[in-house]
Amino acid sequence: MPREAKSALTASDVKAKALELGADLVGIASAKVLNAFPPDPRYPQTPERISPRVKSVVVIVQHIPVAAFRCKQMVPVQYLDMIVLRRMDKVAGRLAMWMEERGHPSFVTAAQETDWNMKRASYGYLSTRHLGIEAGLGSFGLEVNILTPEFGPRVYLTGILTEVELEADGPMQEQVCIGEGCSRCLYSCPGDAVGHFDIDKPACAEFAQEFGYMTVTAMLQKFAKADKAGKMQMLTSRDLFGFWQGILRVVGSFGDCPRCLAVCPVGVDYHAFLADDQKHIPEKTPEKVALGQKFKQSRKNNEEIPGLNDWNIRWVGPAGYTGQAAKTVRQNFRDEQKRLIQAAESADGE
Repeated sequence: MPREAKSALTASDVKAKALELGADLVGIASAKVLNAFPPDPRYPQTPERISPRVKSVVVIVQHIPVAAFRCKQMVPVQYLDMIVLRRMDKVAGRLAMWMEERGHPSFVTAAQETDWNMKRASYGYLSTRHLGIEAGLGSFGLEVNILTPEFGPRVYLTGILTEVELEADGPMQEQVCIGEGCSRCLYSCPGDAVGHFDIDKPACAEFAQEFGYMTVTAMLQKFAKADKAGKMQMLTSRDLFGFWQGILRVVGSFGDCPRCLAVCPVGVDYHAFLADDQKHIPEKTPEKVALGQKFKQSRKNNEEIPGLNDWNIRWVGPAGYTGQAAKTVRQNFRDEQKRLIQAAESADGE
């Protein structure tokens, strides 16, 4: 039962509990800062539009197991996405209840949410990518996925909005993404959707959501206009089966096209499990290489780039790429592996 008296709660307390419950990473963003820096001021995604009482947002990360990105089809990664999202919701829900039991009202946002009245395409009241960046967990990649030094873009995030004021983590100043000199996400994208720290959402969704909302509505419109024979043919079509399977297992109707996630070289998981499999990019073309070089030259020339303007650079990393964040994470990983090996050897010797 909730307690009437509030108990002191610190950022360290909350982070430790989130990790104990199963979060892979956790950070804290200030609601005041989030309100002041909405991703798109024309359609502000801010905590105050949900509740003016919110003072902090606890952001948790769950990584997607890399085995899915070693597969030759999309179904495994799409199904794993849903498993990860469900697990993450449970962790976030338990953390919110734990905080409320200590006298601090808290609630979880929908990790994937769209409000059609705000803006077309997938656009909700909060952007979890921006939450993660403001909580110091990573920064935008060229394809505007959030990239964490630990797992690259192979992550999902959600936020717990709370009425307690917690010490916030500021956004990373360093650009985690290697950037235009890498462009592997651009090369691998089957929909040619990757821009210069920008994404063409409809082009991306064509591959990421084979049986998504827009595909369903297009089929319904076609069905309404078809004659009896055409309707019967559509009722036994692959598309209808795909929609049904999407309702049951969310395979095809929601989920990532795994290509940009699989080839991104940021993250300890990539170097441990994906580097050999993903070294070659079949989708790479001379045209895509030329576009990547154009992006690189544009940035070198300090040209006007919307994805890197004075507003958006905050989420890309104003200090640019140095590689220091990735080096630190990899060294920590090596140190931990060494510690585990030494502990195992000591146990064997006893």
